[in-house]
Amino acid sequence: METERTPKIIGTVWGLLILNTLGSAGAKTIIPLPRSLIQMVTMGALVAAFVLALLVNPRVRIRPSAYVFVLTLLLATSVISSAHLESGFGALFRCFRLTLFVGTLWLLTRWWDDGMTFVRHHIRMYFAVLASVAAGLVVSPGAALPDLYGGRLVGALWPLTPPQIGQYAAVIIGLTVLLLMGGRTDRKSAALVIVPSLVLLGLTHTRTATLGLLVGLALAIGSLLLTSTAARRFFSWAVVIATVAAVGFASLLQTWFLRGQSKENFSSLTGRAKVWDALLAAPRTTGEQLFGVGLGDKSFGGLPIDDSWLAVYNEQGLIGVGLVAVFLVVLGGVALLRPPSLQRACAIFLISYCALASYTEAGLGDASPYLLHLALAASLLMTPAETPSLALPEVTRRPVPRRDRRTEVR
Repeated sequence: METERTPKIIGTVWGLLILNTLGSAGAKTIIPLPRSLIQMVTMGALVAAFVLALLVNPRVRIRPSAYVFVLTLLLATSVISSAHLESGFGALFRCFRLTLFVGTLWLLTRWWDDGMTFVRHHIRMYFAVLASVAAGLVVSPGAALPDLYGGRLVGALWPLTPPQIGQYAAVIIGLTVLLLMGGRTDRKSAALVIVPSLVLLGLTHTRTATLGLLVGLALAIGSLLLTSTAARRFFSWAVVIATVAAVGFASLLQTWFLRGQSKENFSSLTGRAKVWDALLAAPRTTGEQLFGVGLGDKSFGGLPIDDSWLAVYNEQGLIGVGLVAVFLVVLGGVALLRPPSLQRACAIFLISYCALASYTEAGLGDASPYLLHLALAASLLMTPAETPSLALPEVTRRPVPRRDRRTEVR
């Protein structure tokens, strides 16, 4: 059984998709970048990704994918909700963006199998993003650790918020650890990715990313314990290190985790709960409850929602919430049914990370890094496609009559 070789240009397409999902709102950069310029770059990256994917797959050969199919249904729901223009013409533009995003994923399904090609593209591209964050920290520490964000690390060259940087760092740390355990990379290469990413994650003080990394790795490594000696060894060392850290550095860890917040502020999830209560208490028509008010900027009353489920409920209604739940359940169910493997472990890590982060971060209902993480998980769970055999069909030899045999002898 062989799979079709992935063209090198696919890595470029995946990188352009990642560039598109970096967003246009964030911290103040060293060189002020107009938001219109950032939006032009990110949207241009998406258009270029779609065009390149179409050029490399001109016959539009795709493979069935339950995940991308449900995303297509979510896109249809978004178009229906946005057609009323309650969120303005920007909603239709966001629908167009989501259309190109989903269309590009469909074109890439041709090369989705259980290989690790897309995992490596994912790590390389996000590591390049983190390298730009580190460069900004070196060039201007004051701009990279501003008082506006409480001294948390932000993007000083490209506008990235602490949660974004924490998410990227956590995801590539988890994937690199799994590649190392699976023997797909060496220790030196893994250290070059893991160590600086851990430093950047620590500087962001992002609790969601840290918990997502720990929980996701625990579930992923747990899926390998029965079949991998390396996984058992790593799990044992992780338990020992976690125990020592919990005993010896309890006060330091608590200080890092609280980030200087009061108990009231911490219990309200940094003010998120107030926005959530207001959103749920707002009056809605039956149509708005079912389909939402259309794609927007994931805010309510001028404040960020910071919850994927409530953001989807606000913009795509109960139908959108149901569709998001469906693709998460389908991906999780398929991952549980697959036999233990490195690909399955990586998929479990990504699915569990996105599920946990959905409680305090928005992004499951629109083109975002979270949808790319889940697309990567879907590609890892897809069974390899068989390449048609080029061997000539067997020719059945017919018995030669005895009289003809005599003729041949003479």
